[in-house]
Amino acid sequence: MRTTAALAPLLALATAASAQVQGFNYGATNNDGSCRGYSDFVRYFNDAKNLPGTSGFTSARLYTSIQCGTAASPIEAFRAAIDTDTKILVGLWASAGRAAYENELNALLAAARDLGPAFTDRIVGISVGSEDLYRSSPQGVANNAGLGATGAEIEGYIGWMRDWIRGTALESKPIGHVDTWTAWVLPENRGVANSVNWLGHNSFPYFESTKPNSIDLAAENFRSAVAQTESVASGKEVFITETGWPRVGPNSRDAVASTENSQRYWKEVGCSLFGKRNTFWYTLKDANTAQTDLSFAVTPLENGTPYFDLTC
Repeated sequence: MRTTAALAPLLALATAASAQVQGFNYGATNNDGSCRGYSDFVRYFNDAKNLPGTSGFTSARLYTSIQCGTAASPIEAFRAAIDTDTKILVGLWASAGRAAYENELNALLAAARDLGPAFTDRIVGISVGSEDLYRSSPQGVANNAGLGATGAEIEGYIGWMRDWIRGTALESKPIGHVDTWTAWVLPENRGVANSVNWLGHNSFPYFESTKPNSIDLAAENFRSAVAQTESVASGKEVFITETGWPRVGPNSRDAVASTENSQRYWKEVGCSLFGKRNTFWYTLKDANTAQTDLSFAVTPLENGTPYFDLTC
C-alpha cells in the first residue's frame, strides 16, 4: 500500500489537472485592423489579471499561432504570456488551406523550441481551428460566414498535428477543436468529436434569432446550447470558448444590445461558469474588424476600466 507521503505528489498532480481556467479571447488584430504586438498583449493580459471586481482572468485563448504581418513567425502573445504569467489556449487557424495550416504548425513548433518550458508549461490546450465546421455548414454558407473546413479536413489536420508534435514538449497537450453547437451535432462532424481530447463550445444566445432570445431567456438558451455540444462529446470535457452579450449593436429578434443586458449576461451566465469550467469570455477588448456595428468588449481598448460592475 502506498503511504500518504507517496500519494501526495499524485494528488497534487490530479488537483492541478482538474483546475479550471478563466480568460478572454484575444484576436491578432485590433478592431481597426492594426496588428497587435508584444506590448499590446502584455497590457491586455495585465488588464485582464487586474479587472476590478474579479479574482483576475489569468488565461488567454488565441485564434492563431502566427504573428500578424508575418508569414510564420510565432505570435508575440506567446512571449507576453510568459512575461505576465498567463496560461494559453493555443489556436491554429484551419480555414485557409493546407499551406497556411502548415505555417501555423511551424510557428507553434518554433515557439516551443525557442521559448522552451516557460511557454509550453503555460499551455492548457491546443485548438485545431475555430468555427471552421460552422462556416462550411449549410447554415454558415447561408449566413455568408466565409471560408471554412470540412470535418474530414479538420480530422486530417488533427492527425497531422499529432504527428508533428510527437517527441516534443507539446505532445502531452490536450488537442481540441472549437465550434458552434449547431456544427458539433451534425453527423458529418462526428469524426472530429471522436478525434479530439476536448470540445470547444461557442454560443451567443443574442444571435440565435430563430427562436425567442430575449435577455430573460439568455441563460436558459445558453445552457441548452451547451447540452447539445455535450450530447456528442462522449463524456469528454467541453470548454466554454466563446460567449458574451453585446453592449452595442442592432436588435437581434428579441435580443437587445445594451450595457445593462451585457452586465446581466455576465452575472447570470459568466458568474455561473468562472472557476467551475474552463471558460474564455468574449471579449476583453474589441478586435473583430467585421463587426463594426457590434461591441462585446468588457473594457475599452485604451484602458482596463470595465464598462460595468463585474462582481459575481
